[in-house]
Formats: sequence, C-alpha cells, structure tokens
Amino acid sequence: MNPKRAEGTTAGAREPEAAWRGLHAQASAPYRAAGRFAWHFARGKLGRDPVFRSLLERGELRGRARVLDIGCGQGLLASLLQACSEAAAQGQWPAAWGEAPQARQYTGIELMPRDVARAQAALRGLALAPRFVCADMRQAELPPCDLVVILDVLHYVDHAAQAALLARVRAALGARGRLLLRVGDADDARGFAASQWVDRVVTMVRGHRAPPTWGRGLTQWCELLRGLGFTVRTVPMSRGTPFANVLLLGEAGAPADGAGA
Repeated sequence: MNPKRAEGTTAGAREPEAAWRGLHAQASAPYRAAGRFAWHFARGKLGRDPVFRSLLERGELRGRARVLDIGCGQGLLASLLQACSEAAAQGQWPAAWGEAPQARQYTGIELMPRDVARAQAALRGLALAPRFVCADMRQAELPPCDLVVILDVLHYVDHAAQAALLARVRAALGARGRLLLRVGDADDARGFAASQWVDRVVTMVRGHRAPPTWGRGLTQWCELLRGLGFTVRTVPMSRGTPFANVLLLGEAGAPADGAGA
C-alpha cells in the first residue's frame, strides 16, 4: 500500500456513526432506479435490520473476494459491498472497523423473479458487476467462493433440504471459506414466533406468497454445521427487535480465535 494513501485514509476516516449513515444512504441510492418500493424497502431494511451494520463493525466481510449471497432478495448486500469499497477508496472508512470489505465477485441467488428484476434494474451499473441468478437454492449451481451469506431464508425448505444445501455450501467454500448464516432459534418460542409473523408479513408486502417454514433450535443448527466440518461461533442478532435471530459464523478452515457455540 502506498504510505501516502494509507496516511490519508487514516486522517480522513469518519466516525462510525457518520460512516454508517453515509453507507446506508449510498447503498440505498441505486434503488431509486428500480422504483419507489425498491428504494423504500432498501432504506428500511438496511436501516432497521441490525445484521448489516454488525457485519461491518465485526469485520466479518473483509478478506473475502468471492461472495455468494443465497436468498439475496433485491441484492442489498451487493450494493452495500460496493458502498464499502468506495468509502475505503475515498478515505471515509472508520478505523475502528478495521479493514474495509473489498469484494471482487458477487453472485446472488434468489427464487423470486420480482426481486431479481429489482436487483438488476438498480445495480446493473455497479463497478462490482453483481450477477443475479433467479433459481431455487436447492437446485442452483453454487460457484466456488470465499464467503457464503444466507440470511433468514433457510427455514423455507425442509430439514433434509437444509442439510443438503449446507453440504453443497461447504464444498463450494473449499478449505478456508466462511459461512454467515442467520437463523431463528426455535427454542426461544416467543421470539421465534414474532420473527416468523413479521417474516410472513414482509413476504406478502414484497408480493409473494408466504410458504411454510421449518425451524431448528440453536443447538441443532450448530450440530448440523459441525457435522459438515465447520467450526461454529454464534452471535445474537436481534438487537433492537423482539426476535430470536442468531448469526452463525461457520469457518471451513482452522478454528477461528474464540471459536465455540
């Protein structure tokens, strides 16, 4: 790295709160091209769901060039990754968050054609050149990748299909990949019921039929991932909400520092 560039980046770095406001606005902006619904949904989801900011603060996305986003919806993660790269290039990345994500390849898999259409309409001009595939995650081809992100969609398929998909994810990641999987903890009955209710409402608002769901308790999720060769860490991911969401961080290589359930 150029010393002058590094020096300037540090000097111009923003405070985390201001940085997040900028990233939120920049990642939402492309969706204006896809219509009012797409733009308002992007702003609301990025602003209210704690997982996006948490992934940046915790550094879970850095060092991962090839990203696979399963159940990508209208591609919010792709837009956020682009905003991160641009913030870092402009010296606006907060030093407290460590190194910025620098994705080089993004593939999103989404079942719903309307969401894929919104993603393509909004993000076709991004330098990241995200690729969106309209397909059922159970049959879709999974390209070789360094990071797989699955947020709040695995419960839409039955337990056997969940295990089969995760086994294919493990193979696609290779020896040193990472899985970021957010699930609802079915052992927390009240929080899980709240998250399922909201999930159904959001699904219908997006113009889709709410399918049946298959949950698991947190211990069961961890056992499933360990059985596939992942080292697992868990992070509560319901801050500011009544839900029972947990982020599972599966490392396909050597155990990460602080690994454990």
